[in-house]
Amino acid sequence: MGNDKIWVGFDLGGTKMQVKAYGADFKELGGKRRKIKGKGAESQKAGLERMVETIEELLAEIGVSHERLAGIGVGCPGPLDAEAGVVLSAPNLGWKKAPVKKVLEGAFGCPAAIVNDVDSGTYGEYLFGAGKGSRCLLGVFPGTGIGGGCVYEGQILRGRSCSVLEIGHMQVQPDGPLCGCGRQGCLEAVASRVAIAAAAVSAAFRGEAPRLLELAGTDLAQVRSNTLVEAIEAGDVVVERIVRQAARWIGVAVGNAVNLLGPDTVVLGGGLVEAMPGIFLKEVTASASSRVMPSFRGTFQTVEAKLGDDATVLGAAGWVREAVQGRR
Repeated sequence: MGNDKIWVGFDLGGTKMQVKAYGADFKELGGKRRKIKGKGAESQKAGLERMVETIEELLAEIGVSHERLAGIGVGCPGPLDAEAGVVLSAPNLGWKKAPVKKVLEGAFGCPAAIVNDVDSGTYGEYLFGAGKGSRCLLGVFPGTGIGGGCVYEGQILRGRSCSVLEIGHMQVQPDGPLCGCGRQGCLEAVASRVAIAAAAVSAAFRGEAPRLLELAGTDLAQVRSNTLVEAIEAGDVVVERIVRQAARWIGVAVGNAVNLLGPDTVVLGGGLVEAMPGIFLKEVTASASSRVMPSFRGTFQTVEAKLGDDATVLGAAGWVREAVQGRR
């Protein structure tokens, strides 16, 4: 490695934190994962300390001093003040006004930048994955919710200091089911993994999905992406129908986004897509294509994400590099 500068990417989403270090050519040098424990104010202080400890442990393992750090990028859930480097609210962590940038810069003496975790994942796919070379890249990631991101001419599309492209809260059914945000008919309410699982469990309860009933009973929490795949492969036709309809609703939102943004590439990622890429790519493409303006048909491709769990850490490291080099 010599004395080359090192870029660090950090993924703070989910129930685990993940950190990886990259050389100047973005070849991976090492990585670590740690569990995120607890919620609330005390957990926030401990969590920030745990972030520092995890990075320190990684640097020790790969033999890198603080002086060689070029920058640390962090993909964070929830609303952010990106300029100040503060996580305003992260419900899954219980954090509020967490000064991530200040803590990391104070601990390591190098620039740090935070970015929404879905934006970071989309940016990772733009730099190194399925969206490489795109002029405008739209990322859609259905999971517990449905995240969205957009990279336009090398820049993450965002507001003055906050993330945008909340595609999961695009209204697709004006009088549809209640969403967690309090409105009705959002995409998440009809096409997230939770929405799919709820519909599938109801079908199992009615006796229409016998294999799913064997696998998960009527426990919503037991219906994972792979459970749905197994039920479909075993002949639960109604489960496949539910998944395909959800994918078509995602296509409705994608079609609307195409009319607004004109992406040349739409990347689909997340656990549902990884488990059932054929269904999602086919249904989203067909549904979106049927709803865009005629002049937009055939102008975009829909592809599966390539980077998996590495998208956010790669994107975060790439984003802080852009910040340090003054290109955003």
